[in-house]
Parts: sequence; C-alpha cells; structure tokens
Amino acid sequence: MPANSRIRYSSALIRVMSFFESATGAKLRDCFVGQNGLLVFVVEPAQYGLAVGRNGSKVKHIENALKRRVKVVEFSDDIPSFVDGIIRPLKANEVVFVDGVVTIKAGPESRGYLIGRGGSNLRQIEAVLKRYFPVSEVRVA
Repeated sequence: MPANSRIRYSSALIRVMSFFESATGAKLRDCFVGQNGLLVFVVEPAQYGLAVGRNGSKVKHIENALKRRVKVVEFSDDIPSFVDGIIRPLKANEVVFVDGVVTIKAGPESRGYLIGRGGSNLRQIEAVLKRYFPVSEVRVA
C-alpha cells in the first residue's frame, strides 16, 4: 500500500472479513467493495486455493450466504503476478510495468472482457492496483 494512505473498514465490512476467514480458513489481506457491489477479497500469497475451494465451492457458499458476488484475488508484491491474479480466469500474454503505467497484452478474445463496457473493467483493475502500487494508468494492448 502506498506509504501515506490509510484504509478504514466499516463494522459491516469487518464482519464480512471475519466470516470469509472462518468459512475458508484462508488468511485475508484486504477486502473492499468494487463496482456494482462486487466484494473483492485479497488473500495472502499461496492462500488462493484454500480460499476458493474445490471447483469454487467455498466462493459459492460465501456468495449464497452474503447474497453478493465475490471475487478472490491472490496478493503478490510483483505487479505482473498481481495483475494475473486480478484478471483471472482470463489470461494475459504479457504484463509490463514502466513508469507507473501497466500495459496488459492479451489476445483479441480477452481484450473486450478486460476493457469492459465503457472501460468499466479497466477502471476496476486500475482501482485495485492503485490500492497497493504507485500506478497511474492501466492500458490493454
């Protein structure tokens, strides 16, 4: 996270985080509400499989209990690895970080999903990255 920023959680979000950790057994690093009410859980490295469960069973259980859509992302100190986790299950051919600009190179079938209607998915990816890294812009090539 950037050095001078502080993240504050509401009591409702703290309860959701506690429920997630007890339901999955995974160590949670962060949680926030994304666009359209999507709950994004950022888990510690090597905790992704534990958090998702076999065939996504734990995620489905959490979505049913909270009645909200959920996305699980594995944290990484390496920006390209973190971007791969954010855009999962889509695959990027290459992720390049130069001077605060992240460029995601993907095939033509993935580009539309990465950008989203009106750039909404791209803005979501950018918001998640800015929460942890000094990123000024995200591009899809």
